[in-house]
Amino acid sequence: MPANKVLVTDFDGTVTKHDFYNLVAEELLTPAALRPWSDYLARKITHFEAMRRIYAAIRAPEERLMRVLRDMQPDPELARYAAELKRAGWHVAVASAGCRWYIDIILKNAGVESFEVNASPGLYHPGGPLELSPPTGSPFYSPENGIDKAGIVRHHLDRGAVVAYAGDSFTDLEAALLVPDALRFGTAVLRERLREMNERVNNFNRWGEVAAALLEMRGA
Repeated sequence: MPANKVLVTDFDGTVTKHDFYNLVAEELLTPAALRPWSDYLARKITHFEAMRRIYAAIRAPEERLMRVLRDMQPDPELARYAAELKRAGWHVAVASAGCRWYIDIILKNAGVESFEVNASPGLYHPGGPLELSPPTGSPFYSPENGIDKAGIVRHHLDRGAVVAYAGDSFTDLEAALLVPDALRFGTAVLRERLREMNERVNNFNRWGEVAAALLEMRGA
């Protein structure tokens, strides 16, 4: 039976403190390797294509990438809150414009098996690169971002579920605006964009605060 309460959540900068992209950009990539991001901002290429090209420039031993994943700092109470949300009837669906390769590793290391993960598939080759593939088999495939976050929210709303959303980026804005404002959680860029629009948003600093808020709600 489909879950009647769903938390759709971004991953980088939301479940984790830091983004994979920012860490590899600072620590492993040259300015030249980051030029596709400028092309994306100029609307010459898609967000997905920018990420694909940038990740294709990564060259490092896999152990070095594992340190990057630790430096992303997933919420230290992630496993506890994941279990409590599941017991309370909340299904958690990750909606990420990032790469499933590192999301799966982080969740496994945290002991979390209950999350549905929607993200572009990836494979890290020995010594690099990180090969990002379009998630064409997903019902939520987006040529622009890889995954259509708003599409995931609409899917659950259309079948009558109570849907909450948590995110941190401009790619989360459309999805966040679809849910009731009491169930809308934002930090960083997403929070500021919503406030600029005079839209209500629940602030959070770490993902566990979102989970705790949902667990405290009555009737949701």
